[in-house]
Amino acid sequence: MDTQAGSVDEENGRQLGEVELQCGICTKWFTADTFGIDTSSCLPFMTNYSFHCNVCHHSGNTYFLRKQANLKEMCLSALANLTWQSRTQDEHPKTMFSKDKDIIPFIDKYWECMTTRQRPGKMTWPNNIVKTMSKERDVFLVKEHPDPGSKDPEEDYPKFGLLDQDLSNIGPAYDNQKQSSAVSTSGNLNGGIAAGSSGKGRGAKRKQQDGGTTGTTKKARSDPLFSAQRLPPHGYPLEHPFNKDGYRYILAEPDPHAPDPEKLELDCWAGKPIPGDLYRACLYERVLLALHDRAPQLKISDDRLTVVGEKGYSMVRASHGVRKGAWYFEITVDEMPPDTAARLGWSQPLGNLQAPLGYDKFSYSWRSKKGTKFHQSIGKHYSSGYGQGDVLGFYINLPEDTETAKSLPDTYKDKALIKFKSYLYFEEKDFVDKAEKSLKQTPHSEIIFYKNGVNQGVAYKDIFEGVYFPAISLYKSCTVSINFGPCFKYPPKDLTYRPMSDMGWGAVVEHTLADVLYHVETEVDGRRSPPWEP
Repeated sequence: MDTQAGSVDEENGRQLGEVELQCGICTKWFTADTFGIDTSSCLPFMTNYSFHCNVCHHSGNTYFLRKQANLKEMCLSALANLTWQSRTQDEHPKTMFSKDKDIIPFIDKYWECMTTRQRPGKMTWPNNIVKTMSKERDVFLVKEHPDPGSKDPEEDYPKFGLLDQDLSNIGPAYDNQKQSSAVSTSGNLNGGIAAGSSGKGRGAKRKQQDGGTTGTTKKARSDPLFSAQRLPPHGYPLEHPFNKDGYRYILAEPDPHAPDPEKLELDCWAGKPIPGDLYRACLYERVLLALHDRAPQLKISDDRLTVVGEKGYSMVRASHGVRKGAWYFEITVDEMPPDTAARLGWSQPLGNLQAPLGYDKFSYSWRSKKGTKFHQSIGKHYSSGYGQGDVLGFYINLPEDTETAKSLPDTYKDKALIKFKSYLYFEEKDFVDKAEKSLKQTPHSEIIFYKNGVNQGVAYKDIFEGVYFPAISLYKSCTVSINFGPCFKYPPKDLTYRPMSDMGWGAVVEHTLADVLYHVETEVDGRRSPPWEP
């Protein structure tokens, strides 16, 4: 249809959640209201249309035509709208949605707005959308079953979500844009728009070598062993092994600094042990609650910042830890029903996940009930207790002259690689008894807790040397949310510190340096990596 418009009002900022149209010639975005276009049969985040603004169209009028949408486009639009609604309406936004409870009802309700195709007489399309989203793994995330110990009912699954959570990348797949964006990420939601969208994961820029990625991506996808898997929005596979039974698992990705990275393109390792030096630890640049480093019964929110307890005490650690310096984070107690409790604080990697924080030598905690502090299962009076609505602060200061502080993180390259659900993981054995015997105190180290901005005093001094992670342990159905910074509700004014959020990119830098030094110093395949050149 053609609609007359007096002028073009270019939108400086996108109006997500409204019906927006992208010109197929100048690629600028406009709200439909700008030109008085009837949007009664339109939805936000639709892609099945052709639109030319009145500046670009030869007639001087705007041109808008809806097209028939395929199931992939309909699923994309449905998930985008569900994601946006959750972001704007829910206290804890979701990124994954139930096929039966969310996606199918949405498409059924808005079918006429999503496509010009007539609604089919037989209800076969619900099964077809599952096949479509399960097949299009470069666009959709799929989770077939709830996590072990999760309270989510099995009937809510499978769940689906968008791989790219940047909704501004969604738009019509104009042919000219496909050509102009050939060097952009192949997993782009609209098949070719959103130039300038960036990859997620550890140092995305470091992965783009020589400006060309298309050929490499195709090779990687053809190899079932080394297929390049894109990670979900918050940087970790939805289905993964948990740290338990004396073993820990570290997500791995191809190491671009390996001496022979071309080996990643070969299938010669099928049925053989995969060399660990070809891979590195995969880090996400944001500090969040770890999905794998937790008791499976704990339920983590989609944004990985809220956790709900289940039955007896169990623990979750953050994704990043610190080995030196002064650091701080906050926890808000969202819900604490009667007969529930929390122990919050700091833990080393070997702290027992199926026990309360402060149970062993590797962790220090502050309990909600009576404000007791715990270490090695010994409780001592510390402060008054805390409860629902309280905002708690956690400060740690680790000297910079210890052996741990001077060390780089482990590269894990000497560990075995295992494959789980199309992803590779380093497998590390825990030697708890040996680690306990080697623990030594660190002079001038300290831990301080805060309650609603008030310093509760030094809880621990001269703690055991090691790498410490923010940690949460909950008893029964208590709910807490964590804030790693940099903005806090009650920032301490009596101490200097860095927010835990700074450790995101800090860890990327440390691990990159450790990986590069490994290749410089370590013999690989019977030869040494090239020496440094002056």
